[in-house]
Amino acid sequence: MYPEFPFTSHYLQLGNDRLHYIDEGSGPVIVMVHGNPTWSYYYRNIIKLLSKDHRVIAIDHMGCGLSDKPQQYNYTLGQHVENLEKLLNSLSIHSFSLVVHDWGGAIGMGVATKYPERIEKIVVLNTAAFRSKRIPFRISICKYPIIGPFIVRAFNGFAWPATFMAVTKPMPKKICEAYLAPYDSWKNRVAVAAFVKDIPLEKHHVSYSTLEKIDNGLSTLKDAGVPMLIIWGGKDFCFNTIFYDEWRKRFPEAECHMFPDAGHYILEDCRDEVEPLLSRFFRTK
Repeated sequence: MYPEFPFTSHYLQLGNDRLHYIDEGSGPVIVMVHGNPTWSYYYRNIIKLLSKDHRVIAIDHMGCGLSDKPQQYNYTLGQHVENLEKLLNSLSIHSFSLVVHDWGGAIGMGVATKYPERIEKIVVLNTAAFRSKRIPFRISICKYPIIGPFIVRAFNGFAWPATFMAVTKPMPKKICEAYLAPYDSWKNRVAVAAFVKDIPLEKHHVSYSTLEKIDNGLSTLKDAGVPMLIIWGGKDFCFNTIFYDEWRKRFPEAECHMFPDAGHYILEDCRDEVEPLLSRFFRTK
């Protein structure tokens, strides 16, 4: 069902629900944090690459991937940050690097800005962890009350379009099916819809203050001199070059690589170009 994903599943019990994660290899720890509507499958190739000389942990957020999908749950940014922190604490991980993509940027940075002294390196892939009012129309539709969740949950109107809208190079059918497999019903798309709803554009939004705190805390990572590698797909309709430029402004010392013809799923479109960059970044002292 999941080609190119030969990993052993691990679970952390959080109350009545199980959080799924991958834990491969040994050595310095790299934590990979996915976004919406992907799951740890997005990182499958670089898990195999980097786990040769690192311990790689890739989380599936609650409601995503192979984690449980509770129908009544606090699917908010703050809760996802708390879940990631609980996972790392349960594994007694006190020092680690981060790879973040999409919503994983805000979630991963939620932990990183809280504990900047624990962060070794950061890789940023088409994401944001700061406030913005920019949102593509095709995504804003999915935020509309009633009709938005119906589109996402009844017609898979978020995860399915992403399999061709988030790439510039068509993915093989079996890879597309693997991305969609955990989101095969109304019930199993609960978190996909919740992530869209949780985009905090206005100050009154439940997750706005959480994102504001993360935004304000990014400077602590810069001040701490945490090495950062920014890898960006230039044809991302959501996280466009405005977000890329914002990262570069905030982290002027970061190593940056823009791939103008790649989409949001940069690891799918530019695997051959990206993997050597990651290998060198994580093996350099």
